[in-house]
Amino acid sequence: MEKQSSTRVLLFSSLRDFMRRSIFCILMAGPIPNHIAFIMDGNRRFAKKRHMVVGDGHKAGFESLITILNYCYQLGVKYVTVYAFSIENFKRKPEEVQQLMDLMVDKIDELLEGSFLSKYGIRLYFIGNLGLLGERVRLAAEKAMKATAGNSRAVLLICVAYTSYDEIVHAVEESCREKLNCTEQITESFNSPTENGHCLDEYGGKKLTQKENGYMSHSLEEFRESHSCEIEEATSLVCNGGTERSGDARLILRTSDITEDREKCPVIKLVDIERHMYMAVAPDPDILIRSSGETRLSNFLLWQTTFSPLSSPAVLWPEIGLWQLAWAVLGYQRNYSYIQKKRKQA
Repeated sequence: MEKQSSTRVLLFSSLRDFMRRSIFCILMAGPIPNHIAFIMDGNRRFAKKRHMVVGDGHKAGFESLITILNYCYQLGVKYVTVYAFSIENFKRKPEEVQQLMDLMVDKIDELLEGSFLSKYGIRLYFIGNLGLLGERVRLAAEKAMKATAGNSRAVLLICVAYTSYDEIVHAVEESCREKLNCTEQITESFNSPTENGHCLDEYGGKKLTQKENGYMSHSLEEFRESHSCEIEEATSLVCNGGTERSGDARLILRTSDITEDREKCPVIKLVDIERHMYMAVAPDPDILIRSSGETRLSNFLLWQTTFSPLSSPAVLWPEIGLWQLAWAVLGYQRNYSYIQKKRKQA
């Protein structure tokens, strides 16, 4: 009896592997998404449905995550992003938040000690406002990122203490800070110390003479006010009693030099915002999958998912499997030409 049971299990396992390989062969005939993002929704409802404690629901969700990651990396997806913990989740009951934090630390250690990361060459990133995390969780996240920094074949981005609003505010603040620092450096170059009556600058050793032998050239303030005029060179800036002093050639900062620096610094551009995003380490997602049938983005990757089709399988996250992933990829392949066209137009 036991032998028959073992044979059935082996047969079922072989049939499942055959089906998985067949599905992968079909999917690989079309374009494979480079980046898939997941909103792991439904752990608590799964626990309630199965009459389990909430913590067990989250543990079941982690097992499903490992299963899905295996499928993604075997399929050839390089980047996977998962929404693990929102800033809004801190509003939950303290005991549940603590359970989640403890589970996160345990699972990080489990990943580092196991062979899963090395099997696929996965680099870990923890994305979000990590300063909001407790020290134990933050140190575990930093340890994992450091330990996997040499991996490059696949990438797993885990969003914790994250919302898209917070990410955008962070990017804007960092861009403003960067531009302010750049502007201050240019201002300091104008106000650099003088030498022998000359105001020195950092632009190729050019000088702005303020006073020499009784002759007064344009002051620094006047130059700043009038720098919009194009001045290629000034060999006779001042006159004495109507006599031009061409021999006392004085060179000043070329307006083009200042204009170039001002173009580099004060204006915050789209590329500056995107460079300071938490998610700047990965391309935009090709597909966004949210389990439990919900179609809300819940403040997740709002900036990055403009051209990402949303798949919303009705199953709860611990119940998600290969079929739901395959269906999402097939939908992406069916609309691939249209999506790429829209991205190029943007």
